[in-house]
Amino acid sequence: MFSAIGRIFKTPDLRRKILFTLAIVALFRIGSFVPAPFVNFDNVQSCLVAQEDASGLYQMINMFSGGALLQLSIFALGIMPYITASIITQLLRVVIPHFEALHKEGQTGQAKITQYTRYLTIALAVLQSTTLITVARSGMLFGTTANEACQNLVSQEWWAIVIMILTLTAGTGLIMWFGELITERGIGNGMSLLIFVSIAAQFPAALWTIQVQNGWEVFLLVIGVGLLIVAAVVFVEQSQRRVPVQYAKRVVGRRTYGGSSTYIPIKVNMAGVIPVIFASAILYLPMLLVQFNQPQIGEEPQEWLVWIQNNLMQGDQPLYMLVFFLLTVGFTFFYVQITFNPEEVADNMKKYGGFIPGIRAGRPTAEYLNYVLNRVTSAGSLYLGLIALIPFIALAFFNANQNFPFGGASILIIVGVGLETVKQIDAQLQQRHYEGLLK
Repeated sequence: MFSAIGRIFKTPDLRRKILFTLAIVALFRIGSFVPAPFVNFDNVQSCLVAQEDASGLYQMINMFSGGALLQLSIFALGIMPYITASIITQLLRVVIPHFEALHKEGQTGQAKITQYTRYLTIALAVLQSTTLITVARSGMLFGTTANEACQNLVSQEWWAIVIMILTLTAGTGLIMWFGELITERGIGNGMSLLIFVSIAAQFPAALWTIQVQNGWEVFLLVIGVGLLIVAAVVFVEQSQRRVPVQYAKRVVGRRTYGGSSTYIPIKVNMAGVIPVIFASAILYLPMLLVQFNQPQIGEEPQEWLVWIQNNLMQGDQPLYMLVFFLLTVGFTFFYVQITFNPEEVADNMKKYGGFIPGIRAGRPTAEYLNYVLNRVTSAGSLYLGLIALIPFIALAFFNANQNFPFGGASILIIVGVGLETVKQIDAQLQQRHYEGLLK
């Protein structure tokens, strides 16, 4: 392993790419601590110390921003607008035929979709930065129990608010550019790598909080359980159902083509972390209803507000866990059906003379692929649902916050991006040496 790492830094081109990636990552993390203009930095820091848990509405965004959101830094929005824009453009393939046509055009169509994603990212950044500044002005960023200092976080002047919104939007654009630079000139997979860095940056603080609150025994127990969870996630993320495909021989002129055997890999977790994000977004809606329907001083809260507060506001409530699990399972099937089209795969196989042994080409192949896909997705959806519940179980037993590091979206992204990065470095090593990173 150490000899493989040594080969990485002995290869000039690969060493230059890794050092360039590390430099971009360093700039990204520095920007997470630079406060936006007209932000009262001292008040923000005092509120962070006094309130360990953010409002549930901002926990996911704060995780993806590497903790920059609650510090109101220039990179407060993080990569979240780009993630949302990417998900929207993927879903638009089902609704708008133009996006589906672009998807089928190959590299040219993908370039146009990427451009649309950039425009949508900037638009979402303007919307989210406006919302964030509005909430910070109202004093609700750190919850309803925030102290007096948390009521005075940003300037109240309209021109200052405009500058803050422009700064946060520009910060999102700069992060998007950083990700593209890593993809083009670094080790690749730039956007995912920045998300990886944002989440991994919070691991030490989250683990140390558990040690302070529960002692060394629970801390070591969490580390042991976390390693088992990581091993299980790596095993499942690498698991796939390989559907064999045989291509018939074709004679074109004096040459013979085809006759080869390959397979269609259907991953157990084909949806990735998207269903967890979808389920979290849906469960934020009840929190929004409660937040914007608070009773006046002296009035009794309405019954439906009390019911939501008692059942759908905290992760340690059984109904919240059940709804979150069911939403994750449902969104897994929904997203897989969008991203993997058995009919399209079957048509492409028939066009190039491919067939699954024992299955007729055309519609029977599409039905067989759909059958296999549903069976594999059933196991993958249950796996995603259980992984998504780990932070809430930790919240109930260890009194840890919902950003518990060894579970939910965080562990899926950490493991997934880590595996992909290792594969990319291994492939680049094999281009220059006979041995890769891993044997």
